[in-house]
Amino acid sequence: MALLGRNGAGKTTCMNAIIGWLRPRRGKVRLFGEPIERLSPESISRKGIGLVPQGRRMFPTLTVKENLVVAQRGSGWNLARVFDLFPRLKERAEQHAGSLSGGEQQMLAIGRALMGNPRVLLMDEPSEGLAPLLVAEVGRTIARLKGEGQSILLVEQNVKLAFELADDVVILNTGRVAFAGRAADVRDDRALITQHLGVF
Repeated sequence: MALLGRNGAGKTTCMNAIIGWLRPRRGKVRLFGEPIERLSPESISRKGIGLVPQGRRMFPTLTVKENLVVAQRGSGWNLARVFDLFPRLKERAEQHAGSLSGGEQQMLAIGRALMGNPRVLLMDEPSEGLAPLLVAEVGRTIARLKGEGQSILLVEQNVKLAFELADDVVILNTGRVAFAGRAADVRDDRALITQHLGVF
């Protein structure tokens, strides 16, 4: 699912409420039917929500391998599997995360979130600040994860990328849902996209 909207529409705020960094004033946050809106971020993470945060937020003085291992929980995703998804990270396993390129840091942020074996993966602007070739690579990675059955909530300013990847779309406008439905139903709706996203 893609969560779309202009700057300031409430996308990151919504993600922060889901992950427990912000307490919702009203409404419910449910994970497979279980209410989680009153839990701590640590408890929410243990329940199976992983986050690829905006700005990547890695530990710059730890190596790539250390950044991944520190996040490992459960079985399924491990170093070998992350290195298979991102061979470049394997090449830089002993390199400090702070010395990686922006694209490599984004790979590490995604890999680190996966090491927690999330049931739902929240991705906040994964293509932000990346060159077009790297945006395409991030898109292929998300498509591969989706193909493997990973549930993903994607916040993305790159509307074209979001529509290529998403099955469903929610468009926010000043904190309210302006549209919720199948991506196919809104992908070619120029008026709706222009009105709420300002792009086409």
